[in-house]
Amino acid sequence: MAALPRSMRAVEVSEPGAPQVLRLGERPLPQLAPGEVLIRVAAAGVNRPDVMQRKGLYPPPAGVTDIPGLEVAGEIVEVGPGGAATRTERAPRIGDAVCALVAGGGYAEYVAAPAVQCLPIPAALSLEEAAALPETFFTVYLNVFERAALSTGESLLVHGGASGIGTTAILLAKAHGARVFATAGSVRKCEACIALGADRAINYREEDFVAAVQDATYGKGVDVILDMVGGSYIGRDIAAAATEGRISLIALLGGARAEIDLRPVLVKRLKLMASTLRPQSVEFKGGLARSLEARVWPWFASGALRAPPIYARFRLEEAWRAHELMESDEHIGKIVLEVGPAKPATRR
Repeated sequence: MAALPRSMRAVEVSEPGAPQVLRLGERPLPQLAPGEVLIRVAAAGVNRPDVMQRKGLYPPPAGVTDIPGLEVAGEIVEVGPGGAATRTERAPRIGDAVCALVAGGGYAEYVAAPAVQCLPIPAALSLEEAAALPETFFTVYLNVFERAALSTGESLLVHGGASGIGTTAILLAKAHGARVFATAGSVRKCEACIALGADRAINYREEDFVAAVQDATYGKGVDVILDMVGGSYIGRDIAAAATEGRISLIALLGGARAEIDLRPVLVKRLKLMASTLRPQSVEFKGGLARSLEARVWPWFASGALRAPPIYARFRLEEAWRAHELMESDEHIGKIVLEVGPAKPATRR
């Protein structure tokens, strides 16, 4: 393998602000800590938390690079001191093609990633498709399957069904054998949700999602709700939930404050839960990676699951355009940065 360069191209946030504050600069290659691997990035996913970081509303955790980007795919080119962290299967090795969840640094030609947060690339997927998996798959799996315990045969309502999180939730829940309802803001987006497998798509600009869900479930309500809106949606989620329902809150796009009637929470024995992923420990995220590899990755091989759709691709230097698109809310599925070609690599 050729010697690694001393520096790399990376997207920097010159100051908090509009998409144009994203500038292409040059940074030293990341220095690896024990248990980390260095990935030559082929593609990186673009996510809503990246936009929030650019605006100065979601700073990286202490000790994490200020380069944005939470998910990548590429080739492992170096292993940190002491080798990669131990895991049930063999540790990732130099030459492996992997996708990885990272706490930051994905908008660059190289990124340091905890070995335990790396996953093999499913055989049917391209590097670009794999780069669009980690952030949304870790998030949906944690909040819908582990915390809210969606079971086969139950129903899921996902808000923002055409987003990266939403499309992932639809695909995973259907592969799991659940009935899926999704809200979206246009006819085009509702049609996309149905094409992905949603049983009912609700245009929230034209319909009341509570009434639509109650009608579709004959008054029972839905078992699990994945909410990235918050604000006034929480009270309506409570009304849409079935007895013993679980409401999982993962973002606050509609506001951080809500006034709710607690009586139906008591009567229906509801659970309201919330979480964020980025601040969680490496050990915690590593556990999620192992669960995904064991329980979800086989769905790719069987054909029960496919990657979320990639709506648009941009070069690394066009990261600002990717953010403009995300903030326009016109996209369906994922947005990806093409960073650079990766050499042919061994898939585990």
